[in-house]
Amino acid sequence: MSEDIFNVTDDTFEEEVLKAELPVLVDFWAVWCGPCQMVAPTVEYLAQNYKDKLRVAKMNVDDNMNVPAKYGIMSIPALLLFKGGEVVETVIGALPQDKIVDTVAKHL
Repeated sequence: MSEDIFNVTDDTFEEEVLKAELPVLVDFWAVWCGPCQMVAPTVEYLAQNYKDKLRVAKMNVDDNMNVPAKYGIMSIPALLLFKGGEVVETVIGALPQDKIVDTVAKHL
């Protein structure tokens, strides 16, 4: 995992994501999830290429159940973009990199 990506937990979510000054993209994933592995390079790309405009976090849904439940995460990978403490965009599934980048970039 890139140094530009940080792990977030149920305990750190409010401080690290909801109170963040920059928009935060949270990748809800699990080790056993094949499609999650497919979007990982896109998540890395966003973290590296938009680091002045965006923070990127990963949340393992097997280790953290409260936040995914609160936001209705029923399938993974799920990418939620938070801005000002609110969800402004949701991407579910292993979409092509250009679609994910375009979806996120329009909010930055």
